[in-house]
Amino acid sequence: MRYQDYKAIYSELNTSKDIDRLEKKGYDRELLITLFTQKTTREVKKRFHVVKQNTGRMLRDWKMGRTLLEIAERWRFPPILTAMFIFMEDGASRKEFWGYIRDPETAFNKEVRDEIMEVRKADLVYSPEGDERQKQRGIWGESLLHEWLDGQGIVYKTEDDIRGTHEKTPDALLNEPMMYDGNKIYWVESKASFGDNTEFRFNSKKQLIPYTKLFGPGLVIYWMGYLDDLEKQDGIHVDDISVMNKICPI
Repeated sequence: MRYQDYKAIYSELNTSKDIDRLEKKGYDRELLITLFTQKTTREVKKRFHVVKQNTGRMLRDWKMGRTLLEIAERWRFPPILTAMFIFMEDGASRKEFWGYIRDPETAFNKEVRDEIMEVRKADLVYSPEGDERQKQRGIWGESLLHEWLDGQGIVYKTEDDIRGTHEKTPDALLNEPMMYDGNKIYWVESKASFGDNTEFRFNSKKQLIPYTKLFGPGLVIYWMGYLDDLEKQDGIHVDDISVMNKICPI
C-alpha cells in the first residue's frame, strides 16, 4: 500500500464508528479493524499514565451521573480501560473488574450491568470479543502459512515443534532453505496485522532480527498488507497475502 493511501485511512480511524463510515467508502472491513486496533493500542501506550492520573476526576463524573461510555469518549480512551480505571479507583480489584467484563451478570446491580454491557459492546479492541477476533485472525494467518508451505511440499517445524530449543522461535523453521525472489530463506513468520514502519520496527526488534541471528535470512508475511516504502532490515524479506500465488522452490 502506498504511504499516502495508508495515511489517509489511518488518520480517519479515531473511533469505532469510523470503521463503518470508511467501509461504506469501499475499504475492506478487516483491514480497517486491524488498523484501528494497531492505532488504539499505540495511543493507549502513549496516554495510559496521563489518563490514569485523572481517575479520581473520572470517578466523580461517574458518581454524578455520567455514563462510563460518555467518560471514555470525553477522554478519548478505550471504554473498557476507562471503566477499569474508574472501578479500581472505587475500590474494586483488577480481578473483580475483569470478572464483570467477562460476565456482566455478576455485577452488583442492573444499572452497572447495563453500563458494562455498553462499554463491552463499544470496545472493539479490549473487549472479550476483540480479544477473540485478534486470536482468530492470528489462527487464520498461521493456517494460510501452513497451506502455502504444505502446497509446495516444503518441510518445516512449527513453533510448537521447536519451543524450548531456542530463545526465539519463528512460526515455521524450514528443514532446508527455500528460494524466495532469488534469495535463500530459512524461516517464515506469520503476522495477522498491517506492516507499517511502527509495526515492522517493533517486530524486527522483538523477533525478526533475533531470527536472522539464530537461523539466517527469512520472510515475514503481513497478511493484512504492508507499506510499499517499508524501512526493511537486512536478511528480512516482507510479503502479504499475494504470497499465496508464489512458488518458492527448495
